Amino acid sequence: MLPELPHIGHFIANWRDALDIAIVSLLLYQVFQLVRGSRALAVLSGLGILAGLYILAKQLGLYTLSWLLQYIFGSIFILIVVIFQSDIRQALGEMGARSFFRRKALQQTGVEDIVQACVEMARLRVGALIVIERSMRLGDMIKREGVRLDALISRQLLMNIFYPKAPLHDGAVIISAGRLAAAACILPLAVAKGQNFGTRHRAALGITQESDAVAIAVSEERGEISVAMKGELVRSLDAARLRQVLNEIL
Repeated sequence: MLPELPHIGHFIANWRDALDIAIVSLLLYQVFQLVRGSRALAVLSGLGILAGLYILAKQLGLYTLSWLLQYIFGSIFILIVVIFQSDIRQALGEMGARSFFRRKALQQTGVEDIVQACVEMARLRVGALIVIERSMRLGDMIKREGVRLDALISRQLLMNIFYPKAPLHDGAVIISAGRLAAAACILPLAVAKGQNFGTRHRAALGITQESDAVAIAVSEERGEISVAMKGELVRSLDAARLRQVLNEIL
């Protein structure tokens, strides 16, 4: 006769409990995916520090501090709504517009259009900076600086954007979820010590130091294609090598 499984605190799980846990886990995962890499995550981290400080104040008997933090947390719902008003609206819109289990990726056709555009711009000595978003979202950067596009990726559109006399040529194009999300985005600049990098390449290094994105820089001075990732720059890529690098990374 098989022995009975031990019960923890007389708790017996049934299918309702399993379903409850699964739904809550899925919702928490979606919330994490939505806030990861955005300003919201930094604010939530700050709230977590305040929560830890509140628990410590209660344990040490710091009545004034604990009363103050308790008053703040009493209005936490209103604070979250006020602070994250735009983020909540964007998150709900994204959750309604996409499947829970499907993540859009950059398709092979998009990679080929990017490769062809970069090769042609390098031949014509047209400077360009293309940032491809990966798991860490760049939505805050798009909202703060960029001009929204939400367009299909095409070689012609990329070349039109970076045409020297075009109004959106100054800055970076950000590709998100397999689409051209925004143009004219201003990126953080890396400090390139001992390296003779221009602003475009420093911006490519800067965004890859602060996120897991991939940045492609086309030099107008040298007609050279470079790829930056994790703060490292690979230079002098031809079409075949650029295609290979993008397919391996993405």
